[in-house]
Amino acid sequence: MKTTPSLAILLACSFAFIIVQLDVTIVNVALPEIGRELQAGVSQLQWVVDAYTLGFAVFLLSAGAMGDRFGSRSVFLTGFGLFTAASLACAMAPDALALNLARAVQGIGAALLVPSSLSILNAVYAHERKLLAKAIAWWTAAGGVSIAAGPVLGGILMSAFGWRSIFWVNIPICLIGFWLTLRVVPVIRHNGPARHFDIPGQLLAVIALTAFIGAVIEVHALGLTHPAVLGAFAVALVAAVLFVRVEARSAAPMLPLQLFKLVGFSPAVLFGVFVNFAYYGIIFVLSFYLQQVRGFSVLHAGLIFLPLTGTFLFANIASGWLQSRVGSRRPMIIGGVLGGIGYALLGVFGISTSASFWAMLPGLALIPAGMGLAVPAMTTAILGSVEKHQAGTASAVLNTARQVGGAMGVAVYGALVAAPATAAILSGIEIALGVSTVLLLGGALLAVSTNFNQGEKLCHS
Repeated sequence: MKTTPSLAILLACSFAFIIVQLDVTIVNVALPEIGRELQAGVSQLQWVVDAYTLGFAVFLLSAGAMGDRFGSRSVFLTGFGLFTAASLACAMAPDALALNLARAVQGIGAALLVPSSLSILNAVYAHERKLLAKAIAWWTAAGGVSIAAGPVLGGILMSAFGWRSIFWVNIPICLIGFWLTLRVVPVIRHNGPARHFDIPGQLLAVIALTAFIGAVIEVHALGLTHPAVLGAFAVALVAAVLFVRVEARSAAPMLPLQLFKLVGFSPAVLFGVFVNFAYYGIIFVLSFYLQQVRGFSVLHAGLIFLPLTGTFLFANIASGWLQSRVGSRRPMIIGGVLGGIGYALLGVFGISTSASFWAMLPGLALIPAGMGLAVPAMTTAILGSVEKHQAGTASAVLNTARQVGGAMGVAVYGALVAAPATAAILSGIEIALGVSTVLLLGGALLAVSTNFNQGEKLCHS
């Protein structure tokens, strides 16, 4: 295999992340129209979003282990096929139940795509660590731009073709990615020890994550003390304890627990939780603020998020350049500080009943600038801390943690703006922005105290 892959390989992997991230946000703008056409209530509409998140998060660990066991290319192609089929089912769904089931399958397809795409990049650039950093930066940029562009693209498609078009648009993207993968992505042969499929570990991980994320999602609707919520948290705790015990005793665990002892691995995962908790939660409450408090249309609100798109792109590219010169640690520190300042500026100047777009702009520019610098570096630090044959599992751990963090952010921040009064909504958003500031600055301090570059050298020496 060549150590320097063609642009087409990076493009194929980027198509996967584009489609996965796009479906995180594009569906939000369509919910009112979906509700009217399918006669769905609020709780059913909530699950149009949450079913995707749930399917994505709970199967990431399994997908990472499958990639390491059966080969990243095969799992990657399966992910494209499953995502295409699920998107077709979403576009043709006759009712809300069918749509939500198809969205869950979409999430499983997304889970197959993300760790395997990172594993492919890690294998292809195995002996070119600086090029790997740049490739991951471009891969992250593709996803960052698509997640920021989702509300705008969704608004445009809906106004022209209706809500089903937001699912039809996935199909040509997936087909191009599938075709490119068949044409240019080589068969990735992992040289690590042969691994058996850890069925008990898979089942316990799915149960623990499903129960936990489901409970977090339902806290807002049912309340923290509701028996169903408390029961789900209890199931999650028991399953998690059993999972750790099973993995510790297994000869071929799905999640080798020694990964968390590697230099830089656990801090990078925690950094990812902080980033997603803050970002997904804030995007949710800002959408609520712009439409409910300011009275903007869906398309107008989406256009306000446009600064996120351009800043993400340039910051991701800059992260790759910076990592190739100074390693992963400094971009994570700088990114955490910039993101923290962005959240603080938005809280102080950008949130009121009359704040202008220009008052919001500094915060909206700095938040993705910080994330754009930090996330590719964080991902490179994770991949750099493990052996090549564990890349799928390592990236799955990171993305699972980030999805759980994002779900928690939406649930916690959503509860802060649940009151109908404008003053209560504004107060809740200000608290959320303050928490996000602390989390990003805490992530920067975590990076200061961790020598990620040492972990990369130890693993690949």
